[in-house]
Parts: sequence; C-alpha cells; structure tokens
Amino acid sequence: MVATPDSGAPSLTVRDLLARCAGTSLGDLALRAGASGLSRPITRVSLQKTGLALTGQPQYLEDGRVLLFGRSEVQYLAGLDPAERLLRLREVLRPGLPCVVVTAGLPIDPVLAEVADARGVPVLSTGVLTSETLVALTGVLEEGLAPMTTLHGVLVDILGLGVMLLGESGIGKSECALDLVVRGHRLVADDAVEITRRGSLLSGTSPSLTRHHMEVRGLGIMNVQDLFGVASTRQSMQVEFIVRLVRWDSHTEYERLGLDEATEPLLGLQVPVVTLPVGPGRNIGILVEVAARRHLLLARGVSAAQRLAARLEAELQAGES
Repeated sequence: MVATPDSGAPSLTVRDLLARCAGTSLGDLALRAGASGLSRPITRVSLQKTGLALTGQPQYLEDGRVLLFGRSEVQYLAGLDPAERLLRLREVLRPGLPCVVVTAGLPIDPVLAEVADARGVPVLSTGVLTSETLVALTGVLEEGLAPMTTLHGVLVDILGLGVMLLGESGIGKSECALDLVVRGHRLVADDAVEITRRGSLLSGTSPSLTRHHMEVRGLGIMNVQDLFGVASTRQSMQVEFIVRLVRWDSHTEYERLGLDEATEPLLGLQVPVVTLPVGPGRNIGILVEVAARRHLLLARGVSAAQRLAARLEAELQAGES
C-alpha cells in the first residue's frame, strides 16, 4: 500500500510488488523462500545489483532497495564453499533488505533459501533476463511508490488544460463542472480526486467506483457519460491549474489587475492558482473557462495585464518628457 504524504514516505510491501507484477512482463515472478517476510517494505525505486556485497562488503547495500541476483552473482555464490556461502548470505540478507530477485530462470541456491527462510527475507525468481527485469521492475516500482494524495474537489479538462476546482462543501464545484461539460469540456473526477506525482508532473483521476459520476444537490447522482456521451469524460488528466472557489465577502480585497501570479503547493510542486469569489449573478462556469483560457495565454507569454501596464507606463513617461 502506498502511503500518502501525510502518513510518511511512500512504501510498497513485497506482497504488493508480487500483485502489481501480475499481468506484466514479470507475470511469472514468484516467491521461492522467505514467505514470512512478505510484509517487508520497499521504499526506493532504484534497484541494487552489487556483487561487492557478496565479497564481504555488505556496507554497499542500501535499506529499502530490492536486490537483484543475476548470472554473475549466482555463479559467484556457487563457487564458494558452503561455510563461506552461508557467511556471505547472512551478511547480505539483513533486516533492512526488502527482498532478493533471482533473474533469468536461474536456480535458487539451497543455502540462499535456508538463510532467507530463517531471516524472513523473501526470495523471488523470474525467467526474464536481468536487463529486462531491471527495466520492468523499475517501472512497477515507479508507479507503486509515486507520492499520492486524495483531494476533495473536481477535476475537469478545459481545452486540454487540467483544472482542479477546490472550495468548501456546497460552494458549487459540481454545478460549475456540469456547466463546463454542457459547454463542451470534459469531466475527470467529481468529489474525490486521486492525485499522483511522477517526477515534475501531477496526474489526477477518479476512484474507479465513482468514475464518470457526479452529485448535484437537488438532482442526486448522475452518470455524466450516459447523459452527454463518451466525449464528455476522460479517465485521467494532468493537474496544471487550480481554481479555488470562495464565498463572496464584501470586506475582502480580491485581485483586480492580474499582474501577480499565485501558486500553492501540491505534493511538493507549485501549481498556479486563482481565487474566484462566488456570489449572486456570477456565472462561475464561464469565469472558470476564461481563467483557463487566460492561463493558456500566459503560458505562451501573452498577458493582457502586463501589456496594459506597459502601455500606461509608456504614456506616463511620454507625458513627463
């Protein structure tokens, strides 16, 4: 299970790893020894394949990283006498090691299995070549260990831009999203948005149970895809822009010029954000679409506020001369 940022560093158990590999090119990955350690956590994406650990230098091993045994490691172990082999394996199969993966269909050394059972370190094996195992297993771990969180909000695709609508319950996020769908945009998730960070990108999707569904007060639960067709929804979208809806307050000073670009943190990344006050007579759906169009223009270096400010500055300078 992957931890959210609030519950500590992301981790994946060896049991989870086996489940995630099923249906991939590592579908034959199987447990060969150390079954009592299936709950051991994997905390690092990068794998380790260090023969130095088998030569009496276990300090080169790092906790939380899967250890690969390819042909060279297996052959090296086979060339040791039983007592030396037992000593080296006891040094390698230490508490912080999540598991060992033996590649290329190589046989499992009986001493390795014995120490693994005694120490509770899972030994897995696959028929896939070492180089291919390295690539495939890294991909599985990148997905499984990606930082993630779930936000209460709505995610929509507006002109190819992933826009996250945030705000207190009942402020009209779903109604705004419905208005946007009617205007030809697409719903990604309503109410609960699962967000995953991969590198410098944030990807948002809906929990599978509520996918394509939306709750609108007074109407209840609706399936947006049934109402508006398959083109009205999409399964996932990058989260690139946040619109925070707040209740109108006559005592609050809101942005008037748009010269300052605000951001807020999300899974360690800064995401551009605008705050839109919700009040009588304001069409929030149109305003959100305009905010998205404006953000797309800003990404291309086009800013109406900056151009106007530059013109005013030029006229003021001309008047002074």
